[in-house]
Amino acid sequence: MIVVMKTGATEGQILAVQKRVRELGFKDHLSRGDERTVIGVLGAIHPDLQDEFTELDGVDSVVRISKPFKLASREVKRENTVVNVGTLEIGGGRLVIMAGPCSVDTEENIMETARAVKAAGAHMLRGGAFKPRTSPYDFRGHGEKGLKILANARDQTGLPIVTEVVDARDVDLVIKYADVLQIGSRNMQNFALLDEVGRAAKPVLLKRGMWATVEQWLLAAEYILSHGNGDVILCERGIVSHETGTRFTFDISAIPLVKHLSHLPIFGDPSHATGKWYLVEPVAIAAIGAGADGLIIEVHPDPDHALSDGPQSLTPGNFSRLMERVAAISLAAGKPLHPSLGQE
Repeated sequence: MIVVMKTGATEGQILAVQKRVRELGFKDHLSRGDERTVIGVLGAIHPDLQDEFTELDGVDSVVRISKPFKLASREVKRENTVVNVGTLEIGGGRLVIMAGPCSVDTEENIMETARAVKAAGAHMLRGGAFKPRTSPYDFRGHGEKGLKILANARDQTGLPIVTEVVDARDVDLVIKYADVLQIGSRNMQNFALLDEVGRAAKPVLLKRGMWATVEQWLLAAEYILSHGNGDVILCERGIVSHETGTRFTFDISAIPLVKHLSHLPIFGDPSHATGKWYLVEPVAIAAIGAGADGLIIEVHPDPDHALSDGPQSLTPGNFSRLMERVAAISLAAGKPLHPSLGQE
């Protein structure tokens, strides 16, 4: 249920509604938009309570939310959420690019990649210090050593870093180094982990689970939002289907669907979706056309010797050529590239 306040409602009236919500044993969530101020009432609401809230001073109307996800819904917040990462505005109408290797291997490779993707126009550096793998014998990341390598690359290039956290016990450690916490596909429904990053004061990039529906994905975002962290970025990275020609099936329709259902920004990950470097560019362009707020692209200076996901990684040269096309396509799509760091 949402309580819509009248235009011009006083702070005292807003606080009084929030106090009554808490007195009744519910959680409240305040959302201030350009057009209206809304108080979300979270919990199993009895219909009779709707009349009680309608009678409170300053209340314009009370509306029941039809979607199972509440805080992620446009019924609660009509305006697009903008997630700020330093000077970057994600979801603010300009395309943002995250790029880097699937996993952090050597400091030399990370530094070479960071410098190359920044020169090509990328805004953030991605790389995995912790890697969930199908086989326990595959490379699973360098842990804190990898985080320190990423932090050094940020110090040298100015690129904020996004890196995956796979265990709720590691959230505090990753927060020390990361600018954005990534929740990977395999952990989309790791609810203890979602709870923990929901309490963190860091933006979260939430990838869609490989078997998840859009509704399940938005409910996973709801876990994070319900703990007070409103800086959630969604990422479509492909889902399992009967097709075997690509690694996963990139659900292009999910991007405009999410835009219709939710106020949260959404990225596309054509690297994981396709699993083939030569398919990354056309799928990236399709994601831009569908309305994505950004892309996350895997780049490695020597894909043949990458410790994970080499076949889907672009070389720095191929990434630079991709960025030239992305700049033109994004401008035509009405969402031009965000200025490069240092050029805002």
